[in-house]
Amino acid sequence: MAALNNIEPAKLWYFFEQICHIPRPSKKESGIIEFLLQFANVNQLEHKKDSTGNILIKKGATPGCENKQTVILQSHMDMVGEKDQNVEHNFEKDPVVPVHEKDWIRAKGTTLGADDGIGIAAQLVILTDKEIEHGPVECLFTVDEESGMTGASALEPGFTSGSILLNLDSEDEGELFIGCAGGIDTVGIFKGSQKRIKGDHICYQVSVSGLNGGHSGDEIHISPANAIKILNRFLWNVSRAFIVRINRFEGGSLRNAIPREADAIVAVPVKYAAEFESFYHIFCSTLKKELRYPEPHMSFNMQVTAAVDHVIDKKMQNRLLNALYACPHGVITWSSEFKNIVETSTNLAMVKMAGNSEFVVTTSQRSSVESAKKDIADRIRCIFRLAGAHTEHLNGYPGWTPDTGSEILKITSTAYRKLFKKNPVIRVIHAGLECGLILEKYPDLDMISFGPTIKGAHTPKERISIRSTQRFWKLLLEILRKIPDRT
Repeated sequence: MAALNNIEPAKLWYFFEQICHIPRPSKKESGIIEFLLQFANVNQLEHKKDSTGNILIKKGATPGCENKQTVILQSHMDMVGEKDQNVEHNFEKDPVVPVHEKDWIRAKGTTLGADDGIGIAAQLVILTDKEIEHGPVECLFTVDEESGMTGASALEPGFTSGSILLNLDSEDEGELFIGCAGGIDTVGIFKGSQKRIKGDHICYQVSVSGLNGGHSGDEIHISPANAIKILNRFLWNVSRAFIVRINRFEGGSLRNAIPREADAIVAVPVKYAAEFESFYHIFCSTLKKELRYPEPHMSFNMQVTAAVDHVIDKKMQNRLLNALYACPHGVITWSSEFKNIVETSTNLAMVKMAGNSEFVVTTSQRSSVESAKKDIADRIRCIFRLAGAHTEHLNGYPGWTPDTGSEILKITSTAYRKLFKKNPVIRVIHAGLECGLILEKYPDLDMISFGPTIKGAHTPKERISIRSTQRFWKLLLEILRKIPDRT
């Protein structure tokens, strides 16, 4: 029996559950692409796919609405693949298993993919339902939003022909988004060499887990702890107390997720083992007191592990630990234009080993001010370069400048007040949306972004509110009814 049966609107949750069954991590969207193309063929809908994998499916107007402006409904196909440490799940092969609990839908130990599976589901209902009143509709499905927005970046002029775009990728019902931050990644590559361990050593695995983590755009201001920063702080301090040599250090899994886990393997001379363990226990106690309120489930663990033959050279170790300690993480500045909105931030996202003696450190910067985005990215680049790393900027994308005089904003605000007897919140979002990139290709588009309430995006705690989804759905249908005629 389907887990989401008997939840209204039934068609929306039916399609959402179908989407959950299709593996679709970023850059691995072939399954969902094939599903959408088959869907268009079965329903005899005009469609096309570009060379990047973006798909456009068209549906004509319902009777009496032929003269309305063409609306583009837009969402992204890919999802973030994150799981709890003890969960076996292959995001390239295994389906996500949705679970219904009161007002929430979540997954079993993994991300749910409501970001942005619920947007896809809404589009599929619009494309198949014969009772919904609307003008000409074009449903745009983009690839690779979560890991670089390469789908939106590769859109070509003329692929779509609408004049209004409804982005269905926001995560706070009751809030209408009219702008977003731009972003860029800054990567540092640290190269060193291996050294054979001399003398008797004991090897320890030290790990940090259980942090809240979260989306680096939505939750950078409420998730203060970063697993990489915590583990590096321990390693930096303990290596200055006595000899400790690193064999492995890795943490984080996605450029746009705040790291929840990190682990290292270190070699300690036998004569320092007791001091090392004592240092660990003192550090652990201090850290738990420091983070007892924001991170109550944090786990800091150490255990003796199998002996290793090699460690990274001392110079490389110092360069890496110093750079990670100096690298900022979190909010840099708050907006002076929009209350309680982050203007500029940076996320120390990943440390990965490439081979036995090369470390790749990935950071992600966001800002609603283009010059401020460049400034914080250059600052981090300088930190990495001072530490002797090769640095480069990747995956830059523009912000979306707010238009408070937007016609679709007026239509959406009026529809919300009519349906729910209160004013929506109109704001910009610190997270990146594809709207800025699409606007570069289609500068005359009038656009807005909205969606249901999704909590814990980009973590295994991701969940979507059923009641907010019902309101989101009602609002979407009302907006389609109120789209004006072509002039």
